[in-house]
Amino acid sequence: MKKIKNFLLAGAGGKPILADIFYGEGKPKPVVLYAHGFNGFKDWASFDLIAEQFVAAGFCFVKFNFSHGGTAPHAPEEFVDLTAYGNNNYTKELFDLQQVIDWALAENNPHAAAIDKERLYLLGHSRGGGVVLLKAAEEPRVKAVVTWAAVSQSKTPWGSWPEDRIRKWKESGVEHYTNSRTGQQMPLYYQLYEDYQANKERLDIGKAVQGLTIPVLICHGTRDEAVPVENAYKLKEAAKQGDLFLVDSDHVFGRKHPWTSDELPAPMQQVVEKTIQFFREKINT
Repeated sequence: MKKIKNFLLAGAGGKPILADIFYGEGKPKPVVLYAHGFNGFKDWASFDLIAEQFVAAGFCFVKFNFSHGGTAPHAPEEFVDLTAYGNNNYTKELFDLQQVIDWALAENNPHAAAIDKERLYLLGHSRGGGVVLLKAAEEPRVKAVVTWAAVSQSKTPWGSWPEDRIRKWKESGVEHYTNSRTGQQMPLYYQLYEDYQANKERLDIGKAVQGLTIPVLICHGTRDEAVPVENAYKLKEAAKQGDLFLVDSDHVFGRKHPWTSDELPAPMQQVVEKTIQFFREKINT
């Protein structure tokens, strides 16, 4: 197995995207691109374990850190760039994902011989799930998409805030979100809300899903408190070719960071196996 970690791609606003690629020997493989969620990163909870399962199943697997996710090349698992974090938004993440797609399918990609360019699949968790659905609606090279605990609106994390908090956010220019794992006060600049208001049409996840004509698998935990399972039902209702897979678990399917075991928790393993099965069924369609 080839495992190339922590190479750089050009991201939004001149910030770097840190990426990994995993693949096996032999003929070109269908490629799965993974987008992490809000307050996540590509190596959260030993995601290499998941990447290796995809490779064993005959896929090339690419995962990456969004350019404005708050991590940095020298600290890929820590939120050290809070200015970038505060300036992140959905359109920046869509730009980054397009950059990764274009790189993966480019003829001059140094790993081009390992990738079947006609079989591009997207996978995303939480906010990343919403982003891959939006991108699938505007990128015709995507052949199928899977979401894990995906949001159904582009309003993370301010969608449930009262109007008074939104007003104060506008006045001050910044609000803060507490990272429950690290205890950090994460800045959220008002540009996040402005970006949504300026791009409502493009960032309408429900509309994007309704327009998809490719297969979609929606995976969700029934005990998800961060993104309640009702989001999955909304996505399933919108998806013309949507399958729904529910597991008795939480938002991260039983994982935590850091993850020290060589095995995934049972709910995450179920979701991984279902995702691999779903993508494998699409290879010859």
